[in-house]
Amino acid sequence: MAESVALDPVDLHILRLLQNDARTTYRELAAEVGVAPSTCLDRVTRLRRSGVILGHRLSLDPARLGRGLQALLMVQVRPHRRELIGPFVERIRALPESLALFHLTGPDDYLVHVAVTDMSDLQRLVLDEFTSQREVARVETRLIFQQWECGPLLPPAQGRQASEAG
Repeated sequence: MAESVALDPVDLHILRLLQNDARTTYRELAAEVGVAPSTCLDRVTRLRRSGVILGHRLSLDPARLGRGLQALLMVQVRPHRRELIGPFVERIRALPESLALFHLTGPDDYLVHVAVTDMSDLQRLVLDEFTSQREVARVETRLIFQQWECGPLLPPAQGRQASEAG
């Protein structure tokens, strides 16, 4: 398990702001948190080096890209052995429909978040890319009606304090 990093209130404020808009300039960020731009740059650099900030992401709207139907696929792989898992994971990650892949405990081995064009495309995906594979024992499909972003993500103690203060 990764070791947690000590963060002060300025670090937490920077993280909240960047999670809401990763394109915020250092000058804007510094003004908002009340430090000099050079100090802000140093803090963000330290947060990157320590592994707290992993990178920046571009969020796309699957529906605007012609993939208006999203689903969660619960997949059971049998036998659940390392020599099958690696190739399975790489194949699923390479599918253009795959948005996220989770390795789980419990009766399902994987949860795959997919975006497809319509129900027939979802059926094709399940039949051709999942159940046609010898190691896939079962696939359960759940359609996603609506999705919300959550956060910002903060350390446990500071997260509780911030929500109680706000």
